[in-house]
Parts: sequence; C-alpha cells; structure tokens
Amino acid sequence: MKQTTHTLLMVEPVAFGFNEQTARNNYFQQRVAVDKRIQVQQDARNEFNVMVNALRSQGVRVIVVCDRRKPHTPDAVFPNNWISFHFGGRVALYPMFAPSRRAERRLDVLDILKENGFQIREVRDYSSAEKEHRFLEGTGSMVLDRTNRIAYASLSERTDLELFHDFCRDFDFWPVVFHSFQTVGDSRLPVYHTNVMMSVAEQYAVICLEAIDFPEEKERVVKTLERSGKIIVPITEQQMHCFAGNVLQVNNQEGKQFLVISQSAFDSLSGQQRELLEKFNPLIVVPVPTIEQYGGGSVRCMITEVFYPQ
Repeated sequence: MKQTTHTLLMVEPVAFGFNEQTARNNYFQQRVAVDKRIQVQQDARNEFNVMVNALRSQGVRVIVVCDRRKPHTPDAVFPNNWISFHFGGRVALYPMFAPSRRAERRLDVLDILKENGFQIREVRDYSSAEKEHRFLEGTGSMVLDRTNRIAYASLSERTDLELFHDFCRDFDFWPVVFHSFQTVGDSRLPVYHTNVMMSVAEQYAVICLEAIDFPEEKERVVKTLERSGKIIVPITEQQMHCFAGNVLQVNNQEGKQFLVISQSAFDSLSGQQRELLEKFNPLIVVPVPTIEQYGGGSVRCMITEVFYPQ
C-alpha cells in the first residue's frame, strides 16, 4: 500500500478563531483579542487559499469544502481529526474531545467525495464513545505508516488507548503506544496530538524524540521506525513548538512526492535538516501563522488524505 496520496480534502474556514474548549489541553494555542476576531478570520482564510494554490500548482489534487456559519465551528479548518479515508473505500469517523468540534462531522462531505468519483464501501463510526468521555481524534491522535501497517499514538486526553486498539484491529494496523510531553511553564504536560510531534513519510520519519520522556518508550519507537526502514530526522522540542513535526508527505498526480511544511516550521530547521529533507523530496513551504497561533495546529492538521479507489 502507498504511504502518500495525490488527493487531499481541505475545509475552507468561515468562522476561524481561538477555541476555549480546545485550549484546555492544546498548549500551542494563543488567545486572540476580541477586537481582532474579524481580522483573524480574514487572515486565516487568506492563508488557507494560499496553501490550496501552492498544492495545486504542484499538481496535487485538492477537494475544497466550505465550512458552514452555523453551527459555529472555529476549528473546522482541521478536518483530519474527525474523518479519515483508507484504501478499499473505507471511512472512519472519530469522537472529538471538544463539544464545539463535534459539529464538524458532516455526512454531506461523503456525498461531495462521491460526486468527485470516489466509491464508499464502509463507514466505521467511533463517535458514540463521546458519551463515555473517550476520544480518538483521527490522524491527529494517530500517525499512520500505511505501507508497513503501523500506527503510532501518543496517549493524551484526546487519544484513548482502548479506542486506539479498536481502530488498529478494525483497520489492520500494529499499535505502537507511548507518551510525549512538552514544557509548559514549570511543568511537563502531555502533547495533545501525536501529529504535532511526529510525521511518517515513505522513506523517513520526522520526530521530536526529546518529547518522549520515558527511555523504554523512546527506544521502542526508534526501533520500530528503524525496523520499518525509516531514516529518522530528529527535531528539538523548540522546533516542535514551531510545528516542525506537523508536516505531511504527499504526491502529485504524476507520482512526484513533496513535503508540505509551514513557513514557521521551515524557518526553525537547521540547514542540515533542510538539506536532508530536500534529498528525499522538494518542500512545499506555506505561511499559516494565524492558523498556527490561534488554532494550535499547522499544515498537516489542515489536510485529510483521500485514498479511495476511483
């Protein structure tokens, strides 16, 4: 199975902004002043459009769905948390930690994909776990090595161990579980999503090993990556805070691979790190500072990969 895809789903924001509910455990977010909310939405929409155009200019297919004004969903620009697509026409819907994010789940998105020539054979819905206060936020909670059928998950309030194992069983992945932390003030607190501290590409993996505090867990993750043939590109915790781990390898419709990375993440990398990544694939560098600052997520969070058979 392929690790990357040439078709991406993205949701254009119409009411983007700081979300109090997600800020409870997303320490990447920064509060926005009330008088700046309209400007923040405008800037976020501009950044979204720049990113879509950058992807399309390289031959990557992007299906854009516009968010709705009601109900209010300030994080709709991050659709990879509530839905994922898999080979064979399989779909997964996920339980979300923040009540405001649960309204992002839209079945009409499946209709839009059908209209774009994709077949849907099965929808696996885990969202009922919200009633039990258990959550698994899609490919934010999990980083998937689709080729080797390995799923990595850093446990947090948003990533429930039992649900993760359910997903791995249902979608045929081998689970690799660990904990990752970031320094917030004087405390070490859980990183809210796995995909902000690591990314698995076809040939390599970008990962913040400094965030994995338990030596035995770090060793297990490193050995699993190495055994699956990945070259490890380590980043520092400071680089993680610049979203250097929130990157995604994609390919265009001719099969050429790229790494999508934000400007802030790119700027945080050393020359040696940039050179290493560019040996594997060209970089598509896009500025999304507003979305990063107030949403607490970056380019990978904005992308839902589509692997449907056409």
